Amino acid sequence: MDLAGIRLRGVCKMYHFDCTGTPLKRGDYAVVQTERGPLLGEVVQRIDACAPHGQKAPYAKVLRPATAEDLRVHQENARREAEAHDFCLKRIEDRALPMKLARTEVLLDRSKATFYFTADGRIDFRELVKDLAHELRTRIEMRQIGVRDEARVVGGVGPCGMGLCCATFLNDFEPITVKMAKDQKLALNPAKLSGVCGRLMCCLIYEHESYARAKACGTCAGSPGEAARAEDAGEGDDLSFRFGDEEDGAS
Repeated sequence: MDLAGIRLRGVCKMYHFDCTGTPLKRGDYAVVQTERGPLLGEVVQRIDACAPHGQKAPYAKVLRPATAEDLRVHQENARREAEAHDFCLKRIEDRALPMKLARTEVLLDRSKATFYFTADGRIDFRELVKDLAHELRTRIEMRQIGVRDEARVVGGVGPCGMGLCCATFLNDFEPITVKMAKDQKLALNPAKLSGVCGRLMCCLIYEHESYARAKACGTCAGSPGEAARAEDAGEGDDLSFRFGDEEDGAS
């Protein structure tokens, strides 16, 4: 079985599809069947002669390499998505609905338009759906997402000055805890530990394993083993250090 790693528009995560017998290479575009419907995506990876293992469900198949007509419709749908997004924003404002629209997606065959939004609780959007269906003349789906998913689909720049990890290369979200910041001796300042989504920054997990191993073997700064070595060296507290601003209240 041959697999193709395909990235869909507006989605950083790469999905694998069965492309056995389909001539595809990296950089090509292909039409795939997703749980949401037919979509067009870019091939970013090719894995030949992949042996399936375990009880994993079979991969969805690539429907076909993208044709010139598929690419034209794909570009036209991008314009339709922008227009539908603006119309939905206006109707949300007119109806004073407590929701924030994040992204609009139109399927390749235009059989459905999906509106992704965030909200603090349940929203009665039945009248909004009627407005959208009347304007767009297609099936409407409203899908509520979390704040981390919102950051992924909207994108932006992080505190480091680079593009958001979730919008550029992260495939999945992993649990991030305050303990990770404590192990790395970071200042427990919410303003410095939170990403644009308001949750703990995903990058806290990147080096956590190294810090955890150092702490376990007593080589982490501030650990009992390190303090003992500092006393033996006659250096006292000068060897101990913290990451981040201590005046921000590290503990």
